[in-house]
Amino acid sequence: MEENPENNFQENLLKSNILGKILFSSSVIQERVSELGNEITNDYINKDLLLVCVLRGGVIFLTDLIRKIDLELNVDFMSISTYQGINKTSTGVVKITKDLEESIEGKDVMIVEDIIDTGLTISYLLRNLKARYPNSIEICTLLDRNIRRIADINIKYVGFKIGDEYLVGYGLDYRQKYRNLKSIYEIKLDMVKKDIDSIKTTSTIFEN
Repeated sequence: MEENPENNFQENLLKSNILGKILFSSSVIQERVSELGNEITNDYINKDLLLVCVLRGGVIFLTDLIRKIDLELNVDFMSISTYQGINKTSTGVVKITKDLEESIEGKDVMIVEDIIDTGLTISYLLRNLKARYPNSIEICTLLDRNIRRIADINIKYVGFKIGDEYLVGYGLDYRQKYRNLKSIYEIKLDMVKKDIDSIKTTSTIFEN
């Protein structure tokens, strides 16, 4: 169910004609995050859990998720630069721009992402992290666009499955804006068509 904008900031954004309908409301997101937290709590009892957040988009999801996990855990961060196509569609060409601060050897690692589509980027991260001898490694993503999947990956924890919608809010951005929206909105494609048409020469419109 769609919710009204919570404040004048969101009201003004809606008037900008960039944002379309709400795909996932704040209340729906929080309910699902709570469910994921309970699942992870049950699965990782007596394990050395380390959540690895991929910056920047995954931060908001991570901060809500860890408060729903009733276990001792650690958190670390990675930042990557990827060549991307339309709406964060990764080509798999990856460069690590910020690595983990601590060793993951012997730990139960969970990669936390905001959105996964082709799976090429996350596939690279899995190979990279598995070479560091963790005890186990799993993936948790808020959004799964599996209709674009290229790489063969297993995602154990999924918030929502989505189609080809262009989305912003709750960590997802358009030109590094709109991350702080509480809900997840569709973007009106006709309003950003110029940017989409220029993707061939600009690879950073939709990024982590």
